Amino acid sequence: MSHELERRAAVQAVLAASRLCRSVQANLVTADSLAKKDRSPVTVADFGAQAVVSTLLGRAVDDPIVGEESAEALRTDDGAELRARVVQHVHTELPELDGDAILDAIDRCNHAGGPTGRHWALDPIDGTKGFLRGDQYAVALGLIEDGEVVLGVLGCPNLPHDLADPDGPRGALFVAVQGEGAYTRGLDDDTERPIRVTDDTSVRDASFVESVESGHSSHGHSAQIAGLLGVEAPPVRIDSQCKYAAVARGDAAIYLRLPTRKDYEEKIWDHAAGWRVVTEAGGRVTDVRGADLDFSIGRTLRDNKGVVATSGPIHDRVIAAVREVLGI
Repeated sequence: MSHELERRAAVQAVLAASRLCRSVQANLVTADSLAKKDRSPVTVADFGAQAVVSTLLGRAVDDPIVGEESAEALRTDDGAELRARVVQHVHTELPELDGDAILDAIDRCNHAGGPTGRHWALDPIDGTKGFLRGDQYAVALGLIEDGEVVLGVLGCPNLPHDLADPDGPRGALFVAVQGEGAYTRGLDDDTERPIRVTDDTSVRDASFVESVESGHSSHGHSAQIAGLLGVEAPPVRIDSQCKYAAVARGDAAIYLRLPTRKDYEEKIWDHAAGWRVVTEAGGRVTDVRGADLDFSIGRTLRDNKGVVATSGPIHDRVIAAVREVLGI
């Protein structure tokens, strides 16, 4: 089945949401807001990006969306100021929408997921702390059909085109459709080029990425795993599903997201798009036990624990080290 329409609509929606997020970050995240630990800028971007993606997808395809945000708080008197800022920024992309249409678009993303039919999984801003620090975050959108992710789009507005040149050009979009490979392009340049994972099969020379926040992935266990594998290079710490992008285009060979709580359930919107991008680029993604990620259950990956993504050939060796360190 061709997904040309869905691919085009998803790319348009993620590009528009990425532009909105860049605008919010540039105009609302300040030294003063950081000093006050003010999270309102990322909240504005979260709601605004979800409204934009929901609206643009809805105009092209009539599919439900599993999303992270609800507009309930924006509909109250206490939410009036925040609502006004959300409307203001959505109007930079969709000036024709009134306030009610924006709130309705946010609330349209309330699907429960599941094993049958089609739905999208959306994280309007993955990596909220990275967003506030001016570092990495992603707009992540995946299409799930009968429990399988068939399309993924990642908008990474701050990601350097070359991780080795952090002061160089920034902003990239990654797109992958089942059976069609993975591609990247700039946010302001529609020329796509194919990407592949690294072809280096040496575990010792492998570079790996992990979350900046230790609460998202166990840094101590990562260090033990690296030692067991003989990896000497320090980890590259990046917020959000930009880590999937780094593996897909060969910047890193291993991405570890190791459990920090026994009861934590990964959300499908945190992994759907990245899973498809890495898979189409030639890599492998499983949980820490080596089991495939199951996107058919609902809004979470409750039958999986943690996530390991690699360039492919080294995956089994990495999983063996992970299982030894975690004792599973």
